[in-house]
Amino acid sequence: MNDPRCHRVDRFQSRREFLLRAGGGFGAVALAGMLQAGSGSAAGVTNHRARARRVIFLFMEGGPSHLDLFDPKPELNRLAGKPMPASYPRPITSMGEANSPLLACRRTWGQHGQSGLWLSDWLPHTAQCADDLCVLRSCWADGINHSSGICQMNTGSILAGRPSLGAWVNYGLGTENGNLPAFVVLQDSNATVVNGVRNWGSGFMPATYQGVPFASGPVPIANLSRGEGVSPERHDARLEQLARLNRAHAGPRAQQTELEARIRAYELAGRMQAEAPEAVDIERETPATRRLYGIGQPETESMGRLCLLARRLVERDVRFVQIYHGSGNRWDAHSGIEKNHAELCRSQDQPVAALLTDLKSRGLLDDTLVIWGGEFGRTPMSEKGDGRDHNPTGFSVWMAGGGVRGGQAIGQTDDLGLHAVEDRIHVHDLHATILWLLGLDHSALVYRHQGRPERPTLNEGEIVRRVAG
Repeated sequence: MNDPRCHRVDRFQSRREFLLRAGGGFGAVALAGMLQAGSGSAAGVTNHRARARRVIFLFMEGGPSHLDLFDPKPELNRLAGKPMPASYPRPITSMGEANSPLLACRRTWGQHGQSGLWLSDWLPHTAQCADDLCVLRSCWADGINHSSGICQMNTGSILAGRPSLGAWVNYGLGTENGNLPAFVVLQDSNATVVNGVRNWGSGFMPATYQGVPFASGPVPIANLSRGEGVSPERHDARLEQLARLNRAHAGPRAQQTELEARIRAYELAGRMQAEAPEAVDIERETPATRRLYGIGQPETESMGRLCLLARRLVERDVRFVQIYHGSGNRWDAHSGIEKNHAELCRSQDQPVAALLTDLKSRGLLDDTLVIWGGEFGRTPMSEKGDGRDHNPTGFSVWMAGGGVRGGQAIGQTDDLGLHAVEDRIHVHDLHATILWLLGLDHSALVYRHQGRPERPTLNEGEIVRRVAG
């Protein structure tokens, strides 16, 4: 009866509220991301051969333009300045400019690697990793605005209240390192990510499965040190006394599972004090490695630090790391897409390519799945003369590592890049494929909520098996 999958949702709610009120400092970090240390999977073992053990999800917040990055469309340039052909279904846009003239792509395109994969000149470093990339060119989603789109790409639903993909992975596979959170969230600035914690929350599951945000900058986790003037002996004595008091209080109250949850959270906090400072200290890396990631260059410093930190975390068996690039919706280029995307591409291109290169050189890319994408793409029609609107009906996401066969593009959009038309890949299909690569069957990964069997893909989704060749 102590299996959390058997409890009612009202108990989850009280537990979640309890944890949110329970403390501050690094204790709050632990309470947000407490782990079942050494307990393995919360939902049982995987049911087929896993190709990946861990995930790094590079989330481009705001919607990058597939038309200017991964999906060349000569017909778009041929018809630039003209209205959308009458033969095309009328698009649903966020700003109501469906009848605006088509906007040319000003990029120079090239084929890269032995595979000849097409990428634009905005991504020269990523292009060097072309043979590791599997570009899914026919993705589509249901959310037309950022809130619903980001929510769906993270949770499978355009509506709030469901667990994030990282929470499902945490629930399904458990932790491989009981001294660090299993699910860590990073962002490239302190700007507010649309939806905030909803994107990495645990929804109706216990808070133990939600993501733990680390701060941007040189100190990702605050309050991990013992404190000035506190000796190791005194610190250990404090922890031992706290443990005795907690156990004494919890002993006669075995039915109050929140107490056990809180005790385990503080125990994780103590373990994090020992391991987390070293894990997040990128200054331990060689100067050559830091240069590889673009650390020390103003344009790439922030993303370079996050990508290097992500590598250090997965190297220590953190299960799921999500990086938000363009925090605050900066990829949302309704106008001035040339300046907007040029700056954002420069800030992430070298760090992302460095991440792939570094993982590969250390033998980590084989079982680390790297995902790159946003909540949707952009329209072929212009907005405000020099921008592009939201486009959830056709866009690109790429994967690398983790058993993925690189050097291939899967699916197609139409000649103007508006609609996915061949091998269409919905967000549910994308999530099903990610879980499959991790060894989990999305239809068999079940959490019972108020007596109802809930699944990560809302009982939908097909695995895109071509990603693995």
